[in-house]
Amino acid sequence: MQKFFIYTFLFIVLFGLFGWYFSDITFFFVISLIISAILRPLTNKLNDFHLLGQHIPRWTAIILSYSAIITVLILLSFLFFPLINNQINILSELDLEGIYETIKVPISKVEIFLFKYELLENKPGLLFEEIKDTFIAAISNINVGKFISGIINTTTTVLIGFLAVAFITFFLLLENGLLRRNFLNLIPNPYFELSVATITKIEKLLSNYLTGLLLQVLAIFSLASLGLTIVGVDYALTIALFAAVANLIPYAGPLLGSTFGIIVGISTGDYESGAQLNYLIFKILAVFGVVQVTDNILLQPMIFSKSVKAHPLEIFVVIFAGAKLAGVVGMIFAIPVYTIFRVAIMEFYQGYRSYRIFKIK
Repeated sequence: MQKFFIYTFLFIVLFGLFGWYFSDITFFFVISLIISAILRPLTNKLNDFHLLGQHIPRWTAIILSYSAIITVLILLSFLFFPLINNQINILSELDLEGIYETIKVPISKVEIFLFKYELLENKPGLLFEEIKDTFIAAISNINVGKFISGIINTTTTVLIGFLAVAFITFFLLLENGLLRRNFLNLIPNPYFELSVATITKIEKLLSNYLTGLLLQVLAIFSLASLGLTIVGVDYALTIALFAAVANLIPYAGPLLGSTFGIIVGISTGDYESGAQLNYLIFKILAVFGVVQVTDNILLQPMIFSKSVKAHPLEIFVVIFAGAKLAGVVGMIFAIPVYTIFRVAIMEFYQGYRSYRIFKIK
């Protein structure tokens, strides 16, 4: 028994070191596991479908599942095209001289105040010119070559990651549980039953968690789009979609969503005075306030606490620990990873107390 726990501990340590050292591969594999878990029900249904008296081949069912996901993503991306086009038109018609004249007045007031109390040695009028010259110099010093090279490198990295995830996910779906069976074959017979129960419980909890996240995204998108449409904010569906996806990032997501909504509202809104601008910001904040109250009171306790059967304080600590270790990515994957280790430890501890097989020397 002691050897079993020693070997198990060594395996976990080595697995953790491997995952840390090859973090990119680990990240791709985890993403692939999640996507395969989402696509497996659809793939299985397509695979069971009869066409001309024959089952659809599994590889064809996987490709059809991929096509369905890609189609949904393309349709959702159409929501952002009008907004992007609007911003391009705004930038193309941007009057820099008008902007300079607009900000010159408040800067001049600040400059006069600083000069009055001898906090500024320059004569009034020079501060604005210095800010203007600094801004122009910063733009002119941008290295176009490095900027383009950075875009190419980023695009290449994203493309490689996308292909890696698609490749791994394809074989996870194609093998349909072969990885799980091979892992179970490595477990000694005395611990086989307990290991199967543990893995089954982990899969069920993670499935509940992913289903809950999907329901949360749909609920936030529906509430935000409805609220923003009612108060008359342009591009309500686009803002709501961004907010729903950003909400996957615990705690920081709602702030990102509301900030994006305010930026889009300000850049596309129709207002003629400061009061109208303030009213527009108030309407956007009010909508997101209602959405977040609903999310915090109804959705999150149901998803994060009940789906993984953990105390909210546990979830809070785990999320911030994930943020400390891996930033935003750590916050997103903190709960699933914690669920795996938590369930495994609890099941084996209960098995140690309940099963006689663990007491065999």
